[in-house]
Amino acid sequence: MSEQTPPPPVSEQARVEAAAAAAGATETSGLLARFRDIRNLGLVGVLAILGIIGAITADTFWTRSNFLTILQEASAIGVISVGMTFVIIGGGIDLSVGKMMALASVWSTTVSTQSYGPAVMVLCALLVGMGVGLVNGLLIAYGRMVPFIATLAMLAATQGLAERISNKQSQLVTQQAINDIATTKPLGITLLVWIFAAVAVVGWIVLNRTTYGRRTFAVGGNLEAARLAGINVRRHTASLYVLSGLCVGIAAVMITSLTTTGSSTHGDLYELDSIAAVIIGGTALTGGRGTVVGSVLGVLIFTTISNLFILNNLQTQTQNIAKGVIIVIAVLMQRRNREAAV
Repeated sequence: MSEQTPPPPVSEQARVEAAAAAAGATETSGLLARFRDIRNLGLVGVLAILGIIGAITADTFWTRSNFLTILQEASAIGVISVGMTFVIIGGGIDLSVGKMMALASVWSTTVSTQSYGPAVMVLCALLVGMGVGLVNGLLIAYGRMVPFIATLAMLAATQGLAERISNKQSQLVTQQAINDIATTKPLGITLLVWIFAAVAVVGWIVLNRTTYGRRTFAVGGNLEAARLAGINVRRHTASLYVLSGLCVGIAAVMITSLTTTGSSTHGDLYELDSIAAVIIGGTALTGGRGTVVGSVLGVLIFTTISNLFILNNLQTQTQNIAKGVIIVIAVLMQRRNREAAV
């Protein structure tokens, strides 16, 4: 029987772990930190340009109600994008988040679930999201499936299950407490936006101020170095998909409140929108680098673009073409910056 390699000493483990994470950690000082700040300032600049375009093309763009509409539209997809940021930084990808949201919304709004009250409905949505995320994580981390294939299969499975549970019909929410989430406005801003802000802040803290975040960068940046550092790579990878599922569950409650229904059509193309927002925000598709702040800015950019198209009565097809072009440009810029760094 072969002897197992003993884990490295605690001090050595911390040293190697920190070294593995250094390439992607957002708190790294020096050139990388300056590049991060410049990139985020560039995203703010893009939002400013969109604001100028809005002022020229739409009289109602620079109004408080329109800004609140943009933030509200960004809230659910923004929460999902926070979870997606962790997954992609960790070297994975999740194509099932949109239909996972549909399943969570449908399951939490069945007559039997609603009969137990709003607390059970929220708990059901969260558990469904985390449960599906756990299955994704187990298939990828322990079943050694490629994330693209595993989550694509889950997309199809959750779509079918959501349609079967709902019989392809929208399920009305009868619990007023759930509907009130979208209509309650602390300080004049809908609760949905406050939930998005809270998730983003917690995500930023976890990613930048905890061991879990450092290990996420390590796993995505250099898998072998992370393993040698004593990190349980499989368990951590699985946990990233559970975290993504938790964010999806929260978003499912938000979209259910906003539409007052549970439906198998919820979350259509949310996987593409969230991945696009994360990429625009500077998170590397190869893993090991990214920021929650960048992802939030990416969500706001895409939502603002959609808002401008709606205000100017442009077709949805044109919106999708514009989004596709932006994604291609973002990926090409990432590749150029990576080659320049080498």
